[in-house]
Amino acid sequence: MAFFEGKKVIALGDRDGVPGPAIEEVVKASGGTVVFSATECFV
Repeated sequence: MAFFEGKKVIALGDRDGVPGPAIEEVVKASGGTVVFSATECFV
């Protein structure tokens, strides 16, 4: 059973940390659906 199976996820990444598309790939590989993905600069 995948961790995000059947879940909808909002992926907010950090420019200096883990970017949104990387989080999106992990969620998809774990069976989840990404409804919004962004990489922001949190200063």
